[in-house]
This record gives sequence, C-alpha cells and structure tokens, in this order.
Amino acid sequence: MRAFSTLTSLTVPLDRINVDTDAILPKQFMKTILRSGLGNHLFDSWRFLDTGEPGMITTNRLPNPDFVLNQSRYRGGAILLGRDNFGCGSSREHAVWALDDYGVRAIIAPSFADIFYNNCFKNGLLPITLDGAIINQMFNDTEGTDGYQLTIDLCNQSITNSSDHQYSFDIDPYRKHCLLHALDDISITLQDIDSIKAYERQRSAQEPWLFTDLT
Repeated sequence: MRAFSTLTSLTVPLDRINVDTDAILPKQFMKTILRSGLGNHLFDSWRFLDTGEPGMITTNRLPNPDFVLNQSRYRGGAILLGRDNFGCGSSREHAVWALDDYGVRAIIAPSFADIFYNNCFKNGLLPITLDGAIINQMFNDTEGTDGYQLTIDLCNQSITNSSDHQYSFDIDPYRKHCLLHALDDISITLQDIDSIKAYERQRSAQEPWLFTDLT
C-alpha cells in the first residue's frame, strides 16, 4: 500500500451514475489473486469494442474512441471524477485493485457504495465525497478545459483547482492517518508485533501441547 499525501493530476470525468464493480472490473478477470495486470482490464466492456477475456493483449484490441479513458486529453489522469453511488454492485475488492493498478489514486463523487468505499481505504485509494453542485462544476471545468488539473492535499483536507479555488472535504481521522502513513490492516497489526510475540511465548509456556509439531 502506498502512502497518500498530496496529488496534482489531470482529472478524468466519468459522467455516469451507479458505476458498479462489474463495470469497473468484469467478472471474467477475477480468476486471480494477483493485483498486477488488472489495470489492463479496467472498465473493459466500456473501453473496448470487442469482448475481453483473460490473457488477451490489450494493444491488439479495439478501443472505444468515445470512452473517456481512451481520449488523449485525459491520458495519465490519476483523479477520477464520478457521479452518485460510485462502486455499487458486488463487494469485489478486485475492482479497487484494477483502479489502483491502472494508476487511479483518488476518486471524487457525491456518494459511494459502502463496501467499495471501505475497500478504497484498505488499498491506498482516497475516495472523496463532495456536494453534487460542486461535482457538477468540476465536470464542467474538466470537460471545458484541456489539461484541467486538481490538487488534493490530504493533510489539510482540501482540493484546489487550476484557478486556485479551494474546496474542503471530510474524512475519518483514523482513515486519514492510515493513508498518510501507508498503513493497511496487516501493517497496523504488525505495529503490535512485540506484544503478539510476547503473548505467544506466554501461551506456549502455559499450554505447550498447543505448539507441538505433530508432523
């Protein structure tokens, strides 16, 4: 998991409501526990005109020129601008893995599905909720200005546009701390490794039969 502090990037406007996790990463690409490579199939059925299957080489496929990720003006954008109920549908964490592998670091939307929202924090992505009117303005600015960028400052919980207008956002303090310090669930647990080892030593002394190797 990568730390998140500040990010300045092109903003990619995905102007659709109820973007579900099956659209983010279709089910046929979930036959793996590896996170690398999933970005090749992000929004697969929207990005390509042919049907995608695991193992296909992306460069040999037919891109959909109308889909936002295929438009050169948004290439390399790490901030995704969305609409209501982003990440709805199934609870697949692979959807967040695909976004992260593609290079998305933050998603700004009026609302998120709960499980998707939680999965973002567990994988180093920052989901930001803003009022719908602000989101509308951001869509207008992004689509109307080539090279439109936003700067996200997690420490100060602010978003600044290219006109130096600033918006503030709320975030749970604990989740903010974890993102700033690149702490996922495993990293958080390992912060108590000394206590864990001490407990194991104590337990093995009290009940040694539990720690006997029977192989």
